[in-house]
Amino acid sequence: MKKQKRKHTPEFKARIAFEAIQGIKTQNEIAQEYEIHPITVSKWKNELLSRMPELFATESPRKNAGKDREKDNLQRKIGQLTMEVDFLEKKCEQLGIPVKGRLS
Repeated sequence: MKKQKRKHTPEFKARIAFEAIQGIKTQNEIAQEYEIHPITVSKWKNELLSRMPELFATESPRKNAGKDREKDNLQRKIGQLTMEVDFLEKKCEQLGIPVKGRLS
């Protein structure tokens, strides 16, 4: 019978990687203590080290994605409102109604 693959939480992975970075114990000792493979400890350590600069970046990619999405929505809304104003100005002109507050 096959062994089921264990799923580890991000908190668990971070704790293991942090222990490996500290260097108090060897990766083999950490692996034995938590019953995981030493290569897994090494992978988590390398991933933590490679992603650390992202933690201190001025803006995260998630924030940028949210700003881009908001900007696209606002531009779409501006386009819609511009079309509505043009339509209403045209109808006012056809009906002979003066348009107040417009410089055109």
